Amino acid sequence: MDNKAVILGSNYYIGLSTIRCLGVNGIYTVAVDYSDRYRYGAQSKYCSEKLISPHYKESPEEFIAFLKDYAKKQTSPPVLIPCHDSYVEIVDAHLEELKEFYLIPQTEPGLYTKLMNKEVLHRLAMEKGIRVPETVRIDEENFLEKVESMIRFPCLVKPTDSASFVAYFRKKLFIANNKEELKKALADANNAGFEVVVQRIVPGFDDHMYTFDAYLDQDSKVTHWATCQKYRQYPINYGASVYAGQKYVPELYEIGAKFFESIKYKGFAEIEFKKDAQTGEFYLIEVNVRITNFNSLLYKIGLNIPYITYRELTGAPLEPKAITTDTNRVFWCAYEDLLAIRGYLKTRQLTLREILVSLFKPKAYAIWDWNDTRPAWAFCRTLGTKAYNRLLRRKVH
Repeated sequence: MDNKAVILGSNYYIGLSTIRCLGVNGIYTVAVDYSDRYRYGAQSKYCSEKLISPHYKESPEEFIAFLKDYAKKQTSPPVLIPCHDSYVEIVDAHLEELKEFYLIPQTEPGLYTKLMNKEVLHRLAMEKGIRVPETVRIDEENFLEKVESMIRFPCLVKPTDSASFVAYFRKKLFIANNKEELKKALADANNAGFEVVVQRIVPGFDDHMYTFDAYLDQDSKVTHWATCQKYRQYPINYGASVYAGQKYVPELYEIGAKFFESIKYKGFAEIEFKKDAQTGEFYLIEVNVRITNFNSLLYKIGLNIPYITYRELTGAPLEPKAITTDTNRVFWCAYEDLLAIRGYLKTRQLTLREILVSLFKPKAYAIWDWNDTRPAWAFCRTLGTKAYNRLLRRKVH
């Protein structure tokens, strides 16, 4: 096919897995980053072209102009795949003008951003009859009284804009164990200019986190889907998946497919749920509207999401498919999982025996691939460089 695939962000393993998923099918892949530093995903043998663009936040108009100029030079419109929330946000903000030059699944400007905004998402979910954790906005009357009576401590202080919050604080949220910690968390968020909400913690260990991963065609119908279960996250308890497995949970399809189809969503998305350890009920936690951390797991179990996206947008859709049996395969990001394991052991949430037993399953690796080893070595060099720079800073201070 003449249509190239333009992947935004190859300095993380989401971009790497996207490049591989397309490259193994002979698709011409273009890795776009704002810097050549740490872009180990672009070292893949499946990466056909590497481009350095203006920074999407520092120079957004120049970034959009860069993308449009590249597309104008092609014989056929490329497929555009953002692999980070920040790229999704800017694509959404310029969706109508970018769709003149690129093939993009979504057609409704602003829908990506709505689903990424925690407050808007929860309001939308409640309208659709989906359970969400009890939440209080900080501008509500009797705010503290509501937190103490409805939410109770400990509670979560969550940003409405996760991508910017994580970039600033290097964490997804704050945990407040009492009123004093809550006030400090709110002050920190306010001083940094972030809007936040306070939310109840749904009881249950990290293995009570589940996902519904689905692709919806241009008629907003689910054509491909699977459900998965998280086992470990980093940072622990409130982080990203570092060890997760495919697990067939039909109830999540019933909830997730109905939600996505009712809002006329198109393309790939993932709902994260948490199963209440006390009631067994599933609560919607958040929605990811881009390729996710364990994309390599979805590929291994038979759902090549980037290729499914590419084929439908270029007019040759693949046959619908659902994973309705347990495959026993897991996703493993070894480096981040080692950091997570240290935290689980330190807090005594897991034993060493439980961790060792869990590792004996067929795996889909985040970075390593026997047929494509350069990204792994580039990642190791990245780790070495960062460690060396930290050591230098310590000596200076």
